[in-house]
Amino acid sequence: MELRSRLLPNLAGDPDLFGRFAERFARYMGTANFLLYMTVFVIVWIAINVIGLFGLKWDPYPFILLNLFFSTQASYAAPLILLAQNRQDDRDRVQIEQDRSRNERNLADTEYLTREVAALRISLREVATRDFVRSELRSLLEELIAIQDEELSDGDRPDGADGLKEPSAAKRRPATSAMKTVSAKKSSKGASSKRSTDS
Repeated sequence: MELRSRLLPNLAGDPDLFGRFAERFARYMGTANFLLYMTVFVIVWIAINVIGLFGLKWDPYPFILLNLFFSTQASYAAPLILLAQNRQDDRDRVQIEQDRSRNERNLADTEYLTREVAALRISLREVATRDFVRSELRSLLEELIAIQDEELSDGDRPDGADGLKEPSAAKRRPATSAMKTVSAKKSSKGASSKRSTDS
């Protein structure tokens, strides 16, 4: 190829410009207009040379000049069509490479998102849900109420008595107020016992 390029001069000029011309020519040859114009041209050519209008018979039967014209047209049309096909093949190859790279990127993104979703699912298993927090808070509230009832019952029990006195509903307060009441009662009991000892 390099030897041929050295021996033969490059007469095409801009290959891209000539390639676009070949594509337009090949595209036009595949249209109905080209076939219609070619049919009209052949009919007029044959009619003039057979009938001899105005005494003109430059290509009598068997129309050798017309055959030479068609041969020349075919000899030029075939390479132009091949050049257009080669350019289309190059574009298809580039498009296929771009599609392959795009598909690889999409696959990589999909795998990354799949791993991220799996990691989120694993992490969400260790996170406390709303129902779990509610159940824990409910159990803690029940424990606090039970402790409050026990402290109130201990505070209302008389000294030396074995029986338990049922606390009234009005004495049930929040845990903090119950603890303050119990501590106040204990301090008052300690002060009264100290005064009795001194006396």
